[in-house]
Amino acid sequence: MTETIINLSSINPIEFFGVNNGKFDILKKKFPLLKILSRGTQIKLSGAPEQIDTAKEKINLIVQYLERNGHLSENYFEQILGGDDAETIDNFVDRNPNDILVFGPNGKTVRARTANQKRMVAVADKNDIVFAIGPAGTGKTYTAVALAVRALKNKIVKKIILTRPAVEAGESLGFLPGDLKEKIDPYLRPLYDALDDMIPTDKLGYYMSTRTIEIAPLAYMRGRTLDNAFIILDEAQNTNDLQLKMFLTRIGANAKAIITGDPTQIDLPKNQRSGLDKAIRILQNIEGIAHIELNEEDVVRHRLVKAIIKAYDKEFESEDKTYNKKDFQR
Repeated sequence: MTETIINLSSINPIEFFGVNNGKFDILKKKFPLLKILSRGTQIKLSGAPEQIDTAKEKINLIVQYLERNGHLSENYFEQILGGDDAETIDNFVDRNPNDILVFGPNGKTVRARTANQKRMVAVADKNDIVFAIGPAGTGKTYTAVALAVRALKNKIVKKIILTRPAVEAGESLGFLPGDLKEKIDPYLRPLYDALDDMIPTDKLGYYMSTRTIEIAPLAYMRGRTLDNAFIILDEAQNTNDLQLKMFLTRIGANAKAIITGDPTQIDLPKNQRSGLDKAIRILQNIEGIAHIELNEEDVVRHRLVKAIIKAYDKEFESEDKTYNKKDFQR
């Protein structure tokens, strides 16, 4: 058995250990074969040499990040511990300033934070239409909005158009309070939230009033030609074939589009089929149209979201096997 001590004196220990040792508990769960003890500003590791080396490397990366940024969320803490490739690690340390997509209010930097998000950025730079597919919390919409804001600020496009299908998810639009705008706005709230992170309030208000940035339900796109625009269709799994075709054929000269969706969260009525899978299938060999998939490893929300996605995927897989077995027995 080998022992080693890591000194945390260069950072705020509370930021490393977390509230009620929440982050420290994550570290111990990541390395169950090691005995990990905290002593003031030191961590003592005991166990097999190869395990200690791996843990020490990860801890040093966390320390580097905290030295540069001062704060590290539990989610990022877990991502650094789980990132086994250089590309994932590079998301947190030794970052290239050129990777920043947008400088938001109060100096906040917005950038692609996972390997697949970086691929999404690279793919969007090279293609005019991109399908970005993945589960909740993987940053599909957020990264797409950042790319749109970057394009507007760099004067690559003249306007941003963000749209979503207003599909009822357990509630009827007719019974929601307010006028049409007030009924629709809750469906578009995630798009507003992303913009709030990237554009100062007064400037965002100006962009909205001049229609430089437009947020509208998908139905409002019919009949339009969208030139010199960066267009995002969010929640595309809730469109049918005709709606998705209508959206794609709105794209005009000098326009770029990103279509995001999560095929596991379809809210369409049972008698309607999502048009997303078909669109990806029939458009996959067209030059200028690309497809990127994100997964649970790209989740940048609360660390439990990743575990929730995995649990549901496992359950759905088990249910599919049960159904297939019943079909076989018939």
